[in-house]
Amino acid sequence: MNDRVTLAGQLRVWRARAQPGDAGVRSLAGARRTSGLRREELAALACVSPDYIKRLEQGRANPSGPVLRALSRALHLSEAEYVLACQLAGHACETEGLVPQRISPSVLRLIDRLGRVPIAVFDAAWTHLDHNDMWPALTGVDWMGRRGRAANMVWMTFVEDSAPVHVRHPDPRQHKASMVADLREVAARYPADLELRGMIRDLRSASTEFADLWASGCVAAHSTAHKTIDHPLVGRMELDCDTLSSHGCNVRIVVFTAEPGTESAEKLRVLSADSAENPGHIHP
Repeated sequence: MNDRVTLAGQLRVWRARAQPGDAGVRSLAGARRTSGLRREELAALACVSPDYIKRLEQGRANPSGPVLRALSRALHLSEAEYVLACQLAGHACETEGLVPQRISPSVLRLIDRLGRVPIAVFDAAWTHLDHNDMWPALTGVDWMGRRGRAANMVWMTFVEDSAPVHVRHPDPRQHKASMVADLREVAARYPADLELRGMIRDLRSASTEFADLWASGCVAAHSTAHKTIDHPLVGRMELDCDTLSSHGCNVRIVVFTAEPGTESAEKLRVLSADSAENPGHIHP
């Protein structure tokens, strides 16, 4: 009998204990045929293929650092469990020096219960972690297919700039300056996060605008903002955007709302009904 602790074995245990509801996975009609998360569900949450999860659980593959962090977040591992996973994968683990990417159960409940308004959770460096069905319906982005830089709002703003839904800010320069200031503050708090340092280096190289704002030493704080959104399904909406903080897990919670009784509120209701009927649908 082999009692050796392996990453493959631990991943099987952690997947079996994971509760689909806690991970934001909706239960379909009929009884589940397996306890915990299915491989396909874990794969979708971690942005990898089901076959890759299978190979990991059979000990035929070894995850990279970013993939291990994504798996840890999807499985809601504790810090001690994440450290063990890193050790079993042969990776150095500096949890104190990395930007936290764990979401508390209370924040997950918040996402679930605010289903009629677009809400998403980002880490302190603006990397997307989770959202409700209304968020992709509003933004037109397939967030579940993104990981790392591709899921980072700062990278998307300065490098990609290709969102299918156009968002107009009252003061675009101030909005971008606030994102750069956020990144500067986070980089100072987590100097050992090599992924963050690498992204900032590449942002300065890829975007002249980012490089100029970074060099200027800009300081700007995020606050409630009024934004105009041109949506392909419902047209123009005037929405308030609030960025909230959760001190327990160091994440940013972004929520869009409309003033009650307005045309924008009705359009948001239409978008909510559409997302409920077509969960996961992305408007072109």
